[in-house]
Amino acid sequence: MNHNYLKEITKQIILFLFITNISYAQGYISETIQHDGLIREYSIYVPASYDGTTNFPLLFNLHGGGGTIAFHIGISDMSPIADTANFIIVYPQARPDPSDGNSFNWIAKDPGTFDDVQFFSSLIDTISSNYQIDQNRIYACGYSLGGDMSFELACKLNNKIAAIAPVARTMQANPNSFCSPVHPTGVLTILGTDDITSPYNGIIYQGVEYYLSAAATQTYWATFNNCDLTAIVNIISPSVEQYSWSTASGCTYVEELKVIGGGHDWPGSFGNMTIDTNVEIWEFVSRYDINGLISCETTSINESNGQIDNKLFPNNKQLIKIVDLLGRESEGLINQPLFYIYDDGTVDKKINTE
Repeated sequence: MNHNYLKEITKQIILFLFITNISYAQGYISETIQHDGLIREYSIYVPASYDGTTNFPLLFNLHGGGGTIAFHIGISDMSPIADTANFIIVYPQARPDPSDGNSFNWIAKDPGTFDDVQFFSSLIDTISSNYQIDQNRIYACGYSLGGDMSFELACKLNNKIAAIAPVARTMQANPNSFCSPVHPTGVLTILGTDDITSPYNGIIYQGVEYYLSAAATQTYWATFNNCDLTAIVNIISPSVEQYSWSTASGCTYVEELKVIGGGHDWPGSFGNMTIDTNVEIWEFVSRYDINGLISCETTSINESNGQIDNKLFPNNKQLIKIVDLLGRESEGLINQPLFYIYDDGTVDKKINTE
């Protein structure tokens, strides 16, 4: 049997046994809504700074296939970041899929089983009725099949989703047949080159392509966002490379964090520990709103008339505070990552070398 396969399975079993003994992180509230005749579950975290007077961004974080809310919070708890960056985070639960042995799946194998895209649309409406949500800054990220669902939302609920960050998943094949984005959309992927569950080079079986390669995934979104198809490469470490695709005016819309030798992982929680996936996701998606990259000239489609609108967003954001990885206010630290938090909710990661 393939040695890498055994390592991957063993790692997942150990991780499962560890995390199933972890209770929900403090502060999460379990909720339900009824959609399409089904009771749907989700957990929501609202920072203490929320007082109902300011619109907060909303981020969905989606578990992998067969996963649960508790398990996924265990590997990807973003509440400490939400506390400092001031956004609301939601962990929804997938439904049992009767067409796949009742496994908790996003995107049912039998399309008639349930419609998760409309579930998310209803969930956004429900949360927006209970909290002051910035409708221009709603994001999605997810692990494995949850990453797959993030792509679905960017394709089929694009009028509500500003940016996405799939982890350990490339895009389904033939996106032109199902993907209809209507505005410039930020897309970050975090992918391991040795992932045997979601292969970096995609999935082709008996001559049929099921998933795009990483390169084809980035090309699709770079093309849609009118980016130069030649990426700018930044070597973060010997094991992590960053690829960025930008427009002629310098607006970056597509990024990939390529984890050399990485598996089916959530880096920073398990697998590669050079980067912190939670931090990377928020640092990326927070740059975007429904019209594209904030503080950059963007092109969006006006849904009312189908015409192209050019919009310029002035860079007038104000720095609120600087914090370290633990959320402590910090200034002047050398050779350590610091997070600059602005009044518009965006976060910049910087490392001061002098």
